[in-house]
Amino acid sequence: MNASPEPRPLIPGFDRLYAVLVPLSWPVVRLAVGGILAVHGWGKLVNFSGAIPNYVKLGYHQPALIVAVLLVIEFFGGVAIALGLFTRFFAAAAAIEMAELTFDIYLSNGFGWRNSGYEYVLMWGLLCFAIALRGGGPYSLDRKIGVEL
Repeated sequence: MNASPEPRPLIPGFDRLYAVLVPLSWPVVRLAVGGILAVHGWGKLVNFSGAIPNYVKLGYHQPALIVAVLLVIEFFGGVAIALGLFTRFFAAAAAIEMAELTFDIYLSNGFGWRNSGYEYVLMWGLLCFAIALRGGGPYSLDRKIGVEL
């Protein structure tokens, strides 16, 4: 199925502006999602052993392994998503992480994030899933090197 063409701007002069700005929207999304994910993972990088008790409390077996995997997904994956490097792989990994958090940890608390609900992690998971579907886009290292993981 072919998508319909872009609607024409209500103000005709905006078409040139949109032609410049629209291609920049995807790097902004990647930078925001990847950057925030990397900052979240930074805490695990600088205090690896301090993160382990949280996962023990949540009932995870092998919490050190879980923290190590999450560190790779969040910090290194976040940096990679922001740069558009191995974008689909790391975005899919982050989407899976957020799905696991949504269904195993937060779903029972209801929707609202103020009550430790799943709203926030679901949103981040869906954003990561969208990035995994789209890939790095035209302004990415994936595109620059001509290969995707």
